[in-house]
Amino acid sequence: MIETLLRNNEEWAASKIAEDSDFFSRIAGQQSPEYLWIGCSDSRVPANEVLGLKPGDLFVHLNVANIACPSDTNFLAVLQYAVETLKVRHIIVCGHYGCGGVAAAVDDCRHGLVDHWLQPVRDAADEFADHLLRIRDEDRRLDALCEANVASQVCSVACNPIVQDAWRRHQSLTVHGWIYSLEDGLLHDLDCSISSFTGLSSAFPAKLSGQIGAPMKARNGGVRGTWP
Repeated sequence: MIETLLRNNEEWAASKIAEDSDFFSRIAGQQSPEYLWIGCSDSRVPANEVLGLKPGDLFVHLNVANIACPSDTNFLAVLQYAVETLKVRHIIVCGHYGCGGVAAAVDDCRHGLVDHWLQPVRDAADEFADHLLRIRDEDRRLDALCEANVASQVCSVACNPIVQDAWRRHQSLTVHGWIYSLEDGLLHDLDCSISSFTGLSSAFPAKLSGQIGAPMKARNGGVRGTWP
């Protein structure tokens, strides 16, 4: 199987050169993407491919459940390089429906080290608990939590000093929240973009999984232990 992958690579490289003889020499000289993609590690969500972008057009950071953790040095290094060196103009936090990481965060089971990593998802579940617990269908409730997690991570990125310093420098930079459907391959804008300090107060979307109504603080201790 490994040999097959190497042959696939040779064929791909040859096809690129056949289409454009200067392709590799051009992108080897520099990278100047306008977008940073913060997405889930799920193999079914290939960022460049779903966006129709070529190599060099997208700077990518992936992790379980697309979390923008402010204590993760890997994420911080990517964010700083993208914002301060590459000068990206757009940061896209993209989750996907049916995310296994999001589901694991609230299934009341132990999964090992990843349980620590998924704490921000549980925090989002608590933040949106009143809304989520009104959704009776389990699949729709999980989809709504996937959306809520994206919105929370958008806020986390926007509150990061690296991003806020860029705004202080009047650098053009917008943080977006999108979600991807595995069933039809379409991306959906969650309407929670932030492009300045003033956008922080209205970052959470007013609509989650077709349920109209702004998220409210939990009054019942959150969803942990009550999630199906």
